[in-house]
Amino acid sequence: MILDLFAGPGGWSQALTVLGVRDVGLEWDEWACKTRAAAGQLTIRTDVAAYPLWPFLGRITGLIASPPCQAWSMAGKRLGLVDQPLVHQAVADLAQGLDTRDKLLAACRDERSLLAAEPMRYLHALHQHGQPEWVAMEEVPDVLPLWRQYAAILRTWGYSAWTGVLNAADYGVPQTRRRAILLASRTQTAAPPPPTHAKLAEPDSLFGPGRARWISMAEALGWGATDRPVPTVCAGGGPGGGPEPFPSGSRKTLSDARDRGTWKPHPPANPAVAAADGRAEKAVHSENPTVRAIPAAWRWTLRNNNQANATVRTIDEPAGTLFFGHRANECVWQAEPVNPTPPGTDPAPDPIRITAAEAGILQTFPADYPWQGNKGQVFSQVGNAVPPRLAAHLLAPHLGKSLTPDDFTLAA
Repeated sequence: MILDLFAGPGGWSQALTVLGVRDVGLEWDEWACKTRAAAGQLTIRTDVAAYPLWPFLGRITGLIASPPCQAWSMAGKRLGLVDQPLVHQAVADLAQGLDTRDKLLAACRDERSLLAAEPMRYLHALHQHGQPEWVAMEEVPDVLPLWRQYAAILRTWGYSAWTGVLNAADYGVPQTRRRAILLASRTQTAAPPPPTHAKLAEPDSLFGPGRARWISMAEALGWGATDRPVPTVCAGGGPGGGPEPFPSGSRKTLSDARDRGTWKPHPPANPAVAAADGRAEKAVHSENPTVRAIPAAWRWTLRNNNQANATVRTIDEPAGTLFFGHRANECVWQAEPVNPTPPGTDPAPDPIRITAAEAGILQTFPADYPWQGNKGQVFSQVGNAVPPRLAAHLLAPHLGKSLTPDDFTLAA
């Protein structure tokens, strides 16, 4: 059994599906659980911090963990950095079988901070049974010191361990999403997977295979330089546009499981789809990205939020890190002139918020992934998910699997 802690809407699980393997996810958020169920993924809806360990003892070959990142993320208040000494103490205690979580939690500025220590509770219990065979963990870059602490402990238990920060764009994700990674194994040397892509294409050489150019948003979405996204009601929280709560733990077994195969090709653009009339009332997972032309003097860019230092990328580049949760973090398509000189009489197209389906594709989920919930709930799931394509590269060596470009068809 492969156990996935804080499984979210299924980034790791989708990667495992592509690799022909399944996992069991623990997740707390109701709508992420419903998304997983619709995708045919096995889920226990529960709080990772409260779930008993005995059902897994002697049964786990691989452990995956992506603790909630809101306490540490640049998009939030980053109180996890203030709480970091307490989290390190919790990991050290749990590694010795001491449960001091209640005391440490009372001292935390953000109750979600201590969730980053939860994987050690599972690892310590499993270690008594000589398991798991391998470990893969992911978080925002600021958590790297904590992963180094995990790695030091795992090495004393007989694991080879590697930690570092990887850029998802180097593995074919159309997004320069940087993540702190921990990989550990009892059976092989832990190491990061070889990058398959680079900012500039690299030819094959005597020293190894070359690398393709980073995948752009236009490639992933199947757009041309003058295509325009159709306006839609999008991003921000519930019906009033306020913030949506982030997932904070884990889940319950949901049925209706079915295999989903590999990535589905992106559906072709359909200019006949109307702009906003009633589209917000349709199921989110039926909202396929749709494009239409804009004046040639303009090209589309994606702005990550409305803050002064927001990342802005043109459609022939990967997106910046996608994150959602409150209106300041909405991602918006906006036009910029192709040339630095004024574009003449062509009016500037109005900004348009990114759709949930587009955001999912830029995370390398299939275009028809069955996201559940309202737009705010779906955007929260997308922003918190592990890009499945990155996850597949991290997991494949531990499963004895290999990947080909055909496993990740992003656009039609």
